[in-house]
Amino acid sequence: MKKKIFLIAAMCFMLLGLAACSQTDPTTADYNGVSYEELKANCQGTVQTLVFMSDEDKAYYQQGGAEMIVNLINRWDEAVEEYGSFVEFGDFEVTKSGKTLTAAQTLKMENRDMILTYVYTYHSMEVEDITIDGVFSVGEKMSTALMNTIMGILVVFAVLIIICLLIYCFNIFAYLEKKKAEKTAVPAKEIVPVPQEAVQEVQQADDGELVAVIAAAIAAAEGASADGFVVRSIRRR
Repeated sequence: MKKKIFLIAAMCFMLLGLAACSQTDPTTADYNGVSYEELKANCQGTVQTLVFMSDEDKAYYQQGGAEMIVNLINRWDEAVEEYGSFVEFGDFEVTKSGKTLTAAQTLKMENRDMILTYVYTYHSMEVEDITIDGVFSVGEKMSTALMNTIMGILVVFAVLIIICLLIYCFNIFAYLEKKKAEKTAVPAKEIVPVPQEAVQEVQQADDGELVAVIAAAIAAAEGASADGFVVRSIRRR
């Protein structure tokens, strides 16, 4: 039992030793033919060039320089305007991730630190991009994310309100079309109610005619004059 425990412990120590050996010191590593110091000197040389670049030099590069250089000058001017002038260099870090190598130089500015980053394609060590970003605390990042979330929610509600208003406007258009159709339609003839007295007079006139007809028929059947009898009532079925 003791031998098994000893073997397991020995294997663990061996694995830890291999892992420690596999972690190469970034300052002494070779990055596809470029050393750590060369990458650092490239970043710091770029910063010094930007710091001492005159307005005439900036105008010259912006007129006929490469797009990456023009973007770098514009980003540097925006960063200096926002974070203040350059003070000193900070930490330098090299990171390899897959086919990309990044060399990040921290810069101490008057108002806030920022990072100048060179992005390389590792197999050729060609520069893909040069970025300049401010260094923000976790609280600042969280507050920015919260503000972005709130703005997104407000935009969604605003769009929903606009959609509701558009739907309501369509209902108004339908209502106006209906009113327009009612105005252009031919008005129906009004039915004038007949007074009750006129109806009674018509009924009495009809009864008088009916009485005369009945009296004449009875007189013809009896062979007598119609003046000899009187019809008292008429029952309608």
